[in-house]
Amino acid sequence: MLHTSQIHLSKSALKHNLEFIRQIIGQETRLSSVVKGNAYGHGIEQFVPLAKECGVNHFSVFSADEAQRIRKTLNDNTPIMIMGMLDNDQMEWIIKNGISFFVFELDRLEKAVSIAQKLGIPAKIHLEIETGMNRTGFSTKIFPRVLQYIKKEAAHLILQGLCTHYAGAESIANYHRIKRQEKIYDRAYKRMTNLGLSPELKHTACSAATIRYPKTRMDLVRIGILQYGFFPSKETLIYYLTRHKIHEYPLKRIITWKSKVMSVKRVKTGEFIGYGTSYLANSDLKIATVPVGYGHGFSRSLSNQGRVLIHEQRVSVVGTVNMNMMSVDVTNIEGVKKGDEVIIIGKQGDLEISVASFSDYSDQVNYELLTRLPSNIPRKVID
Repeated sequence: MLHTSQIHLSKSALKHNLEFIRQIIGQETRLSSVVKGNAYGHGIEQFVPLAKECGVNHFSVFSADEAQRIRKTLNDNTPIMIMGMLDNDQMEWIIKNGISFFVFELDRLEKAVSIAQKLGIPAKIHLEIETGMNRTGFSTKIFPRVLQYIKKEAAHLILQGLCTHYAGAESIANYHRIKRQEKIYDRAYKRMTNLGLSPELKHTACSAATIRYPKTRMDLVRIGILQYGFFPSKETLIYYLTRHKIHEYPLKRIITWKSKVMSVKRVKTGEFIGYGTSYLANSDLKIATVPVGYGHGFSRSLSNQGRVLIHEQRVSVVGTVNMNMMSVDVTNIEGVKKGDEVIIIGKQGDLEISVASFSDYSDQVNYELLTRLPSNIPRKVID
């Protein structure tokens, strides 16, 4: 192993999670696998072929570069949908390759028509309506004008979808805001159909909305965090467990992040460990150094708080997490030596370090820690 750590992706875990999701959404609703942020840190080049092998046939990304990575990896015409960034000068490649994209401003819509005319290939668009997220999407004020333009340029456009995004479906605090968004979306759809326009797909639901708001599932759901084995929030998990009267966590984490002990040494009582004076040894300690630090995505905020697994035991990070290494207390573990396996995320024996546990020690959420995992950490598909 040339790198200081590696990531394993479990095929059996992904199959389990996809089956869980399909049981929720049913057979009529299409699943789009959201792989933005380097497939939530799992690696686009590794995760996308794995997902396709497990039956996924639609992918959603944030930007054109991510779409290009999928095309290069799969080398086929699997549907891809860009939900965010797309420069006008990237649009020709996008339209040529049959990739669909959100439109949420007139400039992008007009450019799409212009390039579609030039190429003789209609642009596949998803019309995003602003319903209360106040991020991207056509306002209800400009929406009639947009619809008239789409109707006029229908020869150059394929209206693949009408979409929006909910502002925090993972929290009950946003319930009334979400319900209001649903109503605004429904009015927008009715306005479209009154003009004779009908999108191929109605889609609004992310992972959280898919769990909490059945009405939002519609024709397609955009599933990110759930497929990787995580609930969007503890609140969403509790909601699901309570509603279905179950006690066991229903998903399986796909990711395992592991490293090896780099060195072991003794530290005497009264000595400080690492940079500065953040950790003072109150007794004689045995310390193992692990070659993973904040430069690898293990946050500095986990200094003196983080945990890893060694010899099937949970051990604590001591001292400040460095750019490329951290120290852990292995005083109470016999026989720890250079080269021993270290689990940063995943299982070892009967114990597990979950991504969610990191939020107990820092302000990071699942999404943040996962997407911070550097792309150069080797990723390997197992079982």
